[in-house]
Amino acid sequence: MRNLLLTLRFDGTPFHGWQKQNNADSVQETLENAFHSVSGKDESIIGCSRTDTGVHANMFCCNVRTECNIATEKIPNAINFYLPNSISVYSCREADFDFHARYNAKGKEYVYLIYNGKYRNPFYENKALYYPYPLNIAKINENAKDFVGVHDFSAFCSADSSVQDKVREIYDCKAEKNGDIVKITVKGNGFLYNMVRIMVGTLLGIENGKIENGSIPKIIESRDRTKAGITAKPEGLYLNKVIY
Repeated sequence: MRNLLLTLRFDGTPFHGWQKQNNADSVQETLENAFHSVSGKDESIIGCSRTDTGVHANMFCCNVRTECNIATEKIPNAINFYLPNSISVYSCREADFDFHARYNAKGKEYVYLIYNGKYRNPFYENKALYYPYPLNIAKINENAKDFVGVHDFSAFCSADSSVQDKVREIYDCKAEKNGDIVKITVKGNGFLYNMVRIMVGTLLGIENGKIENGSIPKIIESRDRTKAGITAKPEGLYLNKVIY
């Protein structure tokens, strides 16, 4: 028995998130079906995170305990043969048998992309949030730094979440602009349900004047979801890096 660590990237547009569910296509089920075609056995694949419908991943890690004896360097191409073009495995290596893709993760980095051109660009449909209004990157960064540190992020968590402990540490939060693309990068030890999307929605709310400039510390302290901004659309969000 081996424990394989698979690393993949995916376009989340066709899927209802990572986690397998009834009557909806998921990345997990699609990957498990492809792995079954390679190994000949039904295997449960453990993902490093849940992702929402339409959310993408540049680096998504998962592990599978299997008796499949194919050489690790041959497994990515073998699995990719059975996968749709929206998913690609690009690495496979053997991990310790007790390795768990989710519980062993020490942190994650997310990227949120905003297409900030004047006119809608079809090549960024479902790949970035279209936001045609001016953005002050210096102002975004001035407010984004208030997320950094250890905080109770209850105000930045979906009301649907059942998680009790909402304390997380954000290592970095910054924005940069390259042409018409604005990239907001958030790195932390863990994230709550919809947390990054609400953080982005709050920064955009400050930009458009619906939320007071400099108010993020007060919003964090309030622990009140209604004080923060909207939940930004999922298509701009990418799980960019998993830290072990």
